[in-house]
Amino acid sequence: MRSVSASEALEAVQSGQRVYLHGGAATPTPLLFALADRARRLSGVETVSLHLDGPAPHVAPELAGHLRHNALFIGANVRAAVGEGRADFTPVFLSDIPQLFAGGTLPIDVALIQVSPPDAHGYCSLGVSVDVAHSAVHHADVVVAEVNRQMPRSLGRSFLHVSQIDLAVETDRPLVEVPAPPLDDRYYQIGRHVASLIEDGATLQLGIGAVAEAVLLQLFDHRDLGVHTEMFSDGVVDLFEAGVITGAKKRRHTGEIVTSFVQGTRRLYDFVDDNPVVSMHPSDYTNNPAVIASHVEMVAVNSAIEVDLTGQVCADSIGGRFYSGIGGQLDFIRGAARAVQGRPIIALPSTTADGRISRIVSRLAPGAGVVTTRGDVHFVVTEHGIAELHGRNVRERGQALLRVAHPAFRDQLAREAFETYGMRLSGA
Repeated sequence: MRSVSASEALEAVQSGQRVYLHGGAATPTPLLFALADRARRLSGVETVSLHLDGPAPHVAPELAGHLRHNALFIGANVRAAVGEGRADFTPVFLSDIPQLFAGGTLPIDVALIQVSPPDAHGYCSLGVSVDVAHSAVHHADVVVAEVNRQMPRSLGRSFLHVSQIDLAVETDRPLVEVPAPPLDDRYYQIGRHVASLIEDGATLQLGIGAVAEAVLLQLFDHRDLGVHTEMFSDGVVDLFEAGVITGAKKRRHTGEIVTSFVQGTRRLYDFVDDNPVVSMHPSDYTNNPAVIASHVEMVAVNSAIEVDLTGQVCADSIGGRFYSGIGGQLDFIRGAARAVQGRPIIALPSTTADGRISRIVSRLAPGAGVVTTRGDVHFVVTEHGIAELHGRNVRERGQALLRVAHPAFRDQLAREAFETYGMRLSGA
């Protein structure tokens, strides 16, 4: 491992190459700025990543033709570039991405990553984001690492030896923090409904955002919960410290919190640091439906942008505008569905924040993508209740979803159900 400046390190990137960018709170921001500075001397470089935290200077409009970003999951800082056609979006299951790097579909020439300083044995940790970075690092021709003194040393399958790092840029800076979002009464009610579907001893998958936070807040009277998830945030720390999350009933990684990345505040990052309770793994393990299904009482909670009356779930786009990505939703929905006493749950508010648009719809907006099919959906939860759809015919599904829609939209939805599907729904 040779220590150099950021600008010197980015000389490793050549025209026509594909460059992997470490994502989430592990985004190597100084390396992104150095890449953007070098960009005008390059042409045809593709950057590829999951969502990135912090600035995204590499997607600036003036760098078109030099750098082009390929988002495997769209974050807020590249959404405009994708929407304007200056960047690309690849819809893909999170569990499949490591093999895209390994198998040659998306070969990586240069990996730009962020790691912890090496330990006494020469091993650095991928810290807060192992997910697809593990595969990118092990299959890249050149590895350039920001070695940050403030990156937590996470445990599990998170390590790489200094001999695997070609160029190192040493820093000492805090990670990007993502505080918990504010919650309103709708989310508290959603949390209570979802919590009623979770038994003591269950193993949980929860993401980040208002729905996840609301559910976690309702679980303090539960016992011996486990965690096997794609990611987690500060709310899991609260439940662990309260003795609610113990992992005692898990059949895999008993007593451990298993995840592929974390995102939250400094408190969360300090919790992860050198903590044997937290076991970080690549996403082709955490998101493998067979691994997920091996847990008894696996509960997967995911959100959506809209759900139609037949149960189709749109979670990656607003109409034809790409918004986020497929991520791990279907990995966990299908894994939980196959687990003994498993419960896959889609949870969302019944309307947009201003109450003007129903998120339970008669049919998805034109161009909207189906992330979770109507055949995969088991439970849909809003602040108005729980709709159980699995094994129900389309009329029964429509009736159940009408009851969890906002009352202001039920008459309209009932009319549209008849016009679109010929379904006569009651109780509007």
